[in-house]
Amino acid sequence: MSRREPAAATILRATLIIVAVALTLYVVWLLRRPIGWVIIAGFLAIALTGPVNILSRVMPRKLAIAATYLGVIAIPFLLAAIVIPPIVTEATDLAEHAPQYAQDLQNWVNENERLRELEEDYGVVTKLREEAQKLPARIGDAASALGDLGVGLVNSIFALVTILILSVFLVASGPMWVQRLVELQPAEHRARLERAFSRIGRAVAAYVAGAVIQATIAGVTTFIVLTILGVPFAAPLAVLTALLDLVPLVGATIAAIAVGFVTVFEDFPTITIIWVIWAIVYQQVENSVIQPQIQKRAVDVHAFIVLVAVLFGSTLFGIVGALLAIPVAATIQITVRELWQYRKEVRERNEQGPPILEPPPGREPPPGTGMAGPSTT
Repeated sequence: MSRREPAAATILRATLIIVAVALTLYVVWLLRRPIGWVIIAGFLAIALTGPVNILSRVMPRKLAIAATYLGVIAIPFLLAAIVIPPIVTEATDLAEHAPQYAQDLQNWVNENERLRELEEDYGVVTKLREEAQKLPARIGDAASALGDLGVGLVNSIFALVTILILSVFLVASGPMWVQRLVELQPAEHRARLERAFSRIGRAVAAYVAGAVIQATIAGVTTFIVLTILGVPFAAPLAVLTALLDLVPLVGATIAAIAVGFVTVFEDFPTITIIWVIWAIVYQQVENSVIQPQIQKRAVDVHAFIVLVAVLFGSTLFGIVGALLAIPVAATIQITVRELWQYRKEVRERNEQGPPILEPPPGREPPPGTGMAGPSTT
């Protein structure tokens, strides 16, 4: 019986551990949405700590927090005011003039012998004209579809407000909580924890600030180039470019393709060719000059790790995951480096053994130390 009891106890303990882990993972899965909100709020709080600290030099901290978050809230409304009115106007204009556009296409096909043969065989243009005739009547259906999107919009607004409130609490009380956490640790670990938290905060804040500066440069240059070329919707396309440029690795390319598609409808192919050349040149300059200069002091993460992090983050959490991928990778890297350095120092101390204490001057060493005492002769 004595041999079976330990085995039974081990099996029971292993079973309880497995059940506890499974329950924990299940609870985390159920709470994945609020947990994601807390993570996003944490990174937002770290990113906004810098502006809050700067404003705190000239005003009370609470007022600085309020001013910073008012600015953050005003940005989406400003972008919407730039983007939405032209889109609505042009969408309405497209719906009203779609039959005329279809007729123009039909006339162009009729004038081309090869295209006329294809039309006779497949009737593509005829089908397009029929659908275009129905388009003005479907404006009401589009409004109904937009109404159906209202529920999703309300949920998104609720999530955004919740994240902002959480980040406000973190900005206001986060430093105090970190300090209390550090004080609970052993004395020999406090300095290392403070250094790790400080490096993580600087890395995340610097990355966010650098990404915003880089996106702003991309948006401003896009607006200037499109204005010179006479492309319509220069401001909305510049905003779209700036927003997509925030997405690491692929965002700038997607923005260039989207803008290039718009240029096809404006003096094709001249303007399109000019835009493609400009987009290629600018992305090379951004990748080799602008981004390294902005981010060289922010995060030191290998390009392969960046790509893997972006792929994982976008797969798990979509666009938000792609945006947070590099700060998360930098945080993990800093944590691993600190743990590695700590284990290395512990290993070196263990290899050296306990320090040998020398006797104070003027005193004889204790017996058995192997050190000769003063001569009595």
